[in-house]
Amino acid sequence: MRPLVVTTFLTLDGVVQAPGGPQEDTSGGFRHGGWLVPFFDEAMGAQMERWFAPAEDFLLGRGTYEIFAAHWPKAPTEGDPVGSALNTLTKHVASRRLTAPLEWDTARLLEGDVPSAVRELKQRDGGELQVHGSAGLVHTLLREDLVDELRLITFPIVVGAGKRLFADDAAPRSWRLTSSEVTSTGAVMAAYRRVGELETGDLTLPG
Repeated sequence: MRPLVVTTFLTLDGVVQAPGGPQEDTSGGFRHGGWLVPFFDEAMGAQMERWFAPAEDFLLGRGTYEIFAAHWPKAPTEGDPVGSALNTLTKHVASRRLTAPLEWDTARLLEGDVPSAVRELKQRDGGELQVHGSAGLVHTLLREDLVDELRLITFPIVVGAGKRLFADDAAPRSWRLTSSEVTSTGAVMAAYRRVGELETGDLTLPG
């Protein structure tokens, strides 16, 4: 079985919506798109390249797929391992609205029930199945306990309302920090591996 890895950008209050630009995702009246841009630095770019390197294929929600498909096929990929991976590796797209065939090369619709289809993809031999962005899809994966690793870049800002990484129905689980680094702009790049069931205790003072 191979790992399913979720990589995403988020704010201190857990918002993952529209990090890259004002018009990236304005659903729900979101007005703060592009919040990561002032914090981007070389260390962050290098980390993203390292995180993309083990990918064998990608799993994307419809919104993220449409954003990526509008940009990456037109972007120069020479010397860009991220762009090269996105343009050449298979992209499995979870969507009820899109119809096959998809226009972006190597993109294909995920067929049937999403949790079942993802379990089948994880059963295959090979490298990482990576999810980028795709907040709604990530909610489903976390609820179904299908995520093996979280790679998060947390930015030192609060935006208030917006789509968050964890929905209220996320499966209670414990995670182990496996790496962390702080960028020159104060963003925290960290990876967490799934450990297992949530454990609790009691710090209540004796009466």
